[in-house]
Amino acid sequence: MSDRPLCFVLMPFGKKPDAVGNTIDFDRVYDEIIKPAVESAGLESIRADQEMGGGIIHKPMYERLILCEYAVADLTTANANVFYELGLRHAVRPWSTVLISAGGGRLPFDVALLRVFPYKLKKNGLPADAKSDVKTLARRLKAAQAAKDDEKPATDSPLYQLVADYPNVADQVAHEKTDVFREQVRYSEEAKTKLATARKQNLEAVRAVEKELGNLKNLEAGVLIDLLLSYRAVSGWADMITLVKKMPRPVAATVMVQEQLAFALNRAGQGDDAEKVLTELLARRGPSSEPLGILGRVYKDRWEAAVKAKKILQARALLEKALETYLSGFEADSRDAYPGINAVTLMELKDPPDPRREKVLPVVSYAVEQKIARGKADYWDHATLLELAVLAQDKERAEKHAGDALAAMRESWEAGTTLRNLRLIREARERRKEKVAWLKGIEAAFAEVAEEKKTAAKETGAKTAKKKKG
Repeated sequence: MSDRPLCFVLMPFGKKPDAVGNTIDFDRVYDEIIKPAVESAGLESIRADQEMGGGIIHKPMYERLILCEYAVADLTTANANVFYELGLRHAVRPWSTVLISAGGGRLPFDVALLRVFPYKLKKNGLPADAKSDVKTLARRLKAAQAAKDDEKPATDSPLYQLVADYPNVADQVAHEKTDVFREQVRYSEEAKTKLATARKQNLEAVRAVEKELGNLKNLEAGVLIDLLLSYRAVSGWADMITLVKKMPRPVAATVMVQEQLAFALNRAGQGDDAEKVLTELLARRGPSSEPLGILGRVYKDRWEAAVKAKKILQARALLEKALETYLSGFEADSRDAYPGINAVTLMELKDPPDPRREKVLPVVSYAVEQKIARGKADYWDHATLLELAVLAQDKERAEKHAGDALAAMRESWEAGTTLRNLRLIREARERRKEKVAWLKGIEAAFAEVAEEKKTAAKETGAKTAKKKKG
């Protein structure tokens, strides 16, 4: 990180619907408009971590709002977190906050009269004229910098505009505090870089980074979440569970962390505890695709255990329970293909196959195809298309999507989940005397790549350890 002035970006994350139901890709808005404009204006961009969007406003967030010299606030979709943060910013900074919003949308009454730069979007929610918007936003930010040198700079905070002699809180913060803040920001970026390297190695490498981080209560939420997901990347289920226990309560209680805790508990063989976490979460928050998808996996694991134990009646009931849970997850958000593809797979495993699969299959296919069309497709999208092709008994299409999934694979444990589903489908069809020998070739390819990734991680970890000793 450079010593350029810091610009804090307040905005939604990921893909969010607007008031009329269109989906906006805010990550693309940031990558293609906001960040390039901030850098073009000679500033350093800091974006709030996505995990902080779940209601965590804590010390690092307040510091960013108060101590960053400049800020950009995207008011599109009237996101509650963004408006709360903007209110805090306007209370402590009389100028240097630039407001933007996707053109065409109506703003709430309280901000409708403020100066807002409208950027342009296509119907698919992607930037329509990024080059022009970058130039315009950069000019706004340069004007904000120039105003700082004016004897009486024009204010952009309505509080400072309307309330006479309101004290400039930001000017009362010691410069030493700002310097410490800059070091903390730099430290957070360094921590994330180390974790990115460690999760490409092995579990011990991630543990070593955690040890370097020291007291976890002093870390911002983004680093804690990154550490949690790094343990997931190297299948450190017990470490994930322990980490959540050590997290500050506000971070540990967030939906995202509780979902990942349940995921780790189930993978660690503590399915009952995972079920409890998820049912409590669903009772508080209502139906949602992610926790229902994880809960479906809990029941699916129990079903497989019952099958192996030859508990026929119990297995039949658990298969139905897992299927209906996955289906509920897909119905809660039909844009999330994960619970949908699992529901369809379990429908295939019933004897005879559940006839509802014929209705659900096209919807799941449409969901994943739309996500891929919007860009940023990941391993799970390609793996879903693979399973759909297998269910349709389309060998050629299955082999194509298998290649795409293998190329997009990031972590070896991902292959295990796909392998498991492919094996279950093949075994069910073999019991029905269907010809599916070709599927074994795809299974073998996944097993091979997963093993290669494990071997590469071990070799990388060994080389790193050797360098440290040297």
